[in-house]
Amino acid sequence: MMFNKLYNLRRIVQILLLLVFSENIRAQELYDLSRCVVTGLEQNFAVKIARNQEEITDNNYTRGNAGFLPAVTTTNRFGGNVTTTTQNMNNGSRNISEGIHNTTGSAGVTLDMPLFRGFNIQTTYQKLNELRQVGGLNTQMSMENLVAQIVAEYYYHIQQLNYFNNMEYAVSLSRERVRIDEHRYLLGASSKLELLQSIVYLNEDSSRLARQNEAILESEVRLKKLMALENIEDRITLNDTSIVFNPDLLYNELLESTQNFNTGLQIAKKSQIISELDYKLIASRSYPYLNLSSGYNFNYRGYGTGTISDYGALAISNQQTRAFNYGITLGMDIFNGYNRRREKVNALIEVENKNYRFQEIEQDIKAELLTVYYAYENNLRLVQMEEQNLDVARENLEIALERYRLGALSGLELREVQKSLLDAEERLISVKYQTKLAEISLLQIAGKIMDYV
Repeated sequence: MMFNKLYNLRRIVQILLLLVFSENIRAQELYDLSRCVVTGLEQNFAVKIARNQEEITDNNYTRGNAGFLPAVTTTNRFGGNVTTTTQNMNNGSRNISEGIHNTTGSAGVTLDMPLFRGFNIQTTYQKLNELRQVGGLNTQMSMENLVAQIVAEYYYHIQQLNYFNNMEYAVSLSRERVRIDEHRYLLGASSKLELLQSIVYLNEDSSRLARQNEAILESEVRLKKLMALENIEDRITLNDTSIVFNPDLLYNELLESTQNFNTGLQIAKKSQIISELDYKLIASRSYPYLNLSSGYNFNYRGYGTGTISDYGALAISNQQTRAFNYGITLGMDIFNGYNRRREKVNALIEVENKNYRFQEIEQDIKAELLTVYYAYENNLRLVQMEEQNLDVARENLEIALERYRLGALSGLELREVQKSLLDAEERLISVKYQTKLAEISLLQIAGKIMDYV
C-alpha cells in the first residue's frame, strides 16, 4: 500500500505539471524560423549599432569632405572706445575733452579653394567611397553573424525539445514497467525488490525530464535575447518540431560562392585597396599645390568729436573703407628632412602587408570551408547509420518488453535495452543538429546565410 500511495502521488504530480505546461503552451506566441530571423534583424542591438556606423560612413562620403568645394568664412566685428583727453598748454591753460565716444566696425567674407593638390582631393574622395562600402560590409557581416546565431539557437531549442520528448518517452516506458511489476507483485509472480527498483528507475527518468525542462527554458531565453524581444519573460513556442537539413550541398559550388560573396574576404579586399589609396595620398605631397583665395572687407570708423581732414578745416565724423582682394598661391614642399620618402616607403610596406593579409584570410576561409564540409559529409553518413540503429533498437525493445511481460527477461536486462533505445534516439538527434550546424557554417562561409531570411 505504501508503494501504491507513492506511485499514485507521483502520477498526480506529473499530471499537474503537464496541466501547467499545457496552459503555458496555449498562452505562448508561435514563431517560425523566418519570423525569428526577421525579428532579430529588426530589433537586435548589435545590428542597430552596425547600421548607425554605416550611416556615419555614408555621411562622410561627400565632395566637401574630400576637399572639392571651397571654404567660405565671414568675420564681423563692431566695437568702440570712450576716451578722455587732457591737454596742458604752455601758457598754463588746460584743454579737457571728456567722454569722447569713437566707434569701429568691420565685416569681411573670405573664399579659399584648392585648385590642385597633387590629386590628393580625388584620391581622398575614392578612399571615402571605399570606407563607405566597408561600412556596408561590416553591417552585412553583423547581420550574417546574427542570422547564423539565431538559426543555430532555433534548432538547438528544437534539439532540446526532442530530447525532452525522448525523456518523456523514457518516463512512459518506466511507468509501464512499474505497472507490470506492480501487477506481477500483486499476483505473487515477482518480488518487492523488483518493484522498488522499477520505481527507482521511474524517479530517475522523471528527474532527468525535469532537468531537461530547465535546459529548454535556458535555450528559449537565449533565442529571445538574440531577437531582442521587449518582454523577454513571455514564453514562445516554435513552429518546427524536427531538425531539417539540406543534404545536397556541393563543395565546388560553395567554393565558388565563397570567392565571390564571402563578406570577410570582401572586407579584406577593401582594406587592400584603401592601403593603396593611402600610398597615393602620401605620394601626392610631392606635387606642387595651387590655391585660389578671394575676399571682400568693409571697415567703418566713427569719431565722437570729428577729425581734421586733409582738405582744410573740415571735420570727419566717420570713415568707411571697402576692399576686394584676390590671389592665386602656388607652392611646393621642397625638402622636409626625408620624412616624405620615409612615409612612402612605409606605405609601400603596408600595401604589401595588406596583400599578404588578404592571401592569409583567403587561405583560412578556404581551409575552414573544406574542414566544415568534411564534417558535413561525415554527419550525413552518421545520420543514415543512426537511423538504422534506431530502427533496430525499437524492434529490440518491443521484443524485450514482451519477454519481460512473460517473465523471460530480467529487469536489469530490460533497463539496458531501454537505455540502448534512448541512447540511439539521442545520438540521432545530436548528429542531426551537428549536421545542421555544419550546414549553417557552410552557408555563412559561402555568403548564403541570408537565404534563411
